[in-house]
Amino acid sequence: MTPLPEQLRREIEDFLYLEARLADESRYDEWEALVADDMQYWVPRGRADYDPADRLSYINDNRARLATRIRQLKTGLRHAQTPPSPMRRVVSNIEILAVDHEAGVYTVGSNFVLYELAVQAGTSLRVWPGRVTHRLRRVEGELRMARKVVELVTAEAPQWNMAFLI
Repeated sequence: MTPLPEQLRREIEDFLYLEARLADESRYDEWEALVADDMQYWVPRGRADYDPADRLSYINDNRARLATRIRQLKTGLRHAQTPPSPMRRVVSNIEILAVDHEAGVYTVGSNFVLYELAVQAGTSLRVWPGRVTHRLRRVEGELRMARKVVELVTAEAPQWNMAFLI
């Protein structure tokens, strides 16, 4: 693959950092504004090497289901997130995996570690490590998420409640 122009690479990296920060800060309206109309948000149980229609996933949301999830989080009545967990994630090892300049589509992989202070559970610190694959697409000139796949390192183990945007 030919190298991306530095300005485009920086734009993609900035998008990933912004998306992570908005999720960490529970800024749901701003986070949702980064989402394309045909978004798929998938957290597989294990590696993402299967069709989510055929096997169990932790999360497998289309755009409408994701909007419902966000509305629920915004009510403040989601008991698993009352009060909301303070969170911070570190995004690293960003790689451009595929580029379709003509369609304005970019597939990007990155590693992350999410630190969640679960204040609803006696202030335990939870660590969520994994790899994310984003499919970004230009919509009216701006990057938007068309797909987000979160492969947790711990995906085969029992999970804590994922009542937030991971």
